[in-house]
Amino acid sequence: MSTARAGHASAPGSIGRYGLVLLGGLILCAMLAAGALAAIFWADPLLTVRSRPAKADVIVVLGGDGPARADHAAGLWLEGRAPTVLVSGDGDCFSIRYQMMRRGVPRSAIQVECLSGSTWQNALYSAPYLERLDVRRAVMVTNWFHSRRAVGSFAAICPHIRWMSAVVEPPDSFWRTVFGPYGVAILKEYPKLLWYRLRFFPANTAWAGTGACSDMEPRT
Repeated sequence: MSTARAGHASAPGSIGRYGLVLLGGLILCAMLAAGALAAIFWADPLLTVRSRPAKADVIVVLGGDGPARADHAAGLWLEGRAPTVLVSGDGDCFSIRYQMMRRGVPRSAIQVECLSGSTWQNALYSAPYLERLDVRRAVMVTNWFHSRRAVGSFAAICPHIRWMSAVVEPPDSFWRTVFGPYGVAILKEYPKLLWYRLRFFPANTAWAGTGACSDMEPRT
């Protein structure tokens, strides 16, 4: 009888421990969710580079979010921001060119670099094109949350070029950003930017006065 009573007496304590574990898990999930929302909310000031509109020698369009970037870059070309477009990226370089041509950009104005598989390679493999075009001012087109890493990469490879950023802007609703395809991409961008800062940045300032892009080994 005493053993049965002891078993019954211990049950509330077990339930209490399980309740604390459950409560702790819920609190942890809430903190992670709040952190993710904060990271997405602060993506604009922390991850984004914007520049005032100005004339340039070339519009550089990075692959990835192809349709949105192609449409934005085509609009810039039609406004007369630059006479030439360089599309960089191995996944959708030709589809971006095609979409821009449908918007009215002539094929002769679009060059493509279709070997790069990362942002760093975008910059590295675009460098010969930029040198052949004798570029001194360039407009970067990518999504807002990717712009700081993209501009930093190209500035590290070609520091003599003045880099301007004309970003694809976020959706008009914060919650559309959170629950759409951009939400996860933004969260991934923070560690990517940190890794680039540690491995590739700051810019190789020794090349800044040479008028040439640096000859660096491909790194992913």
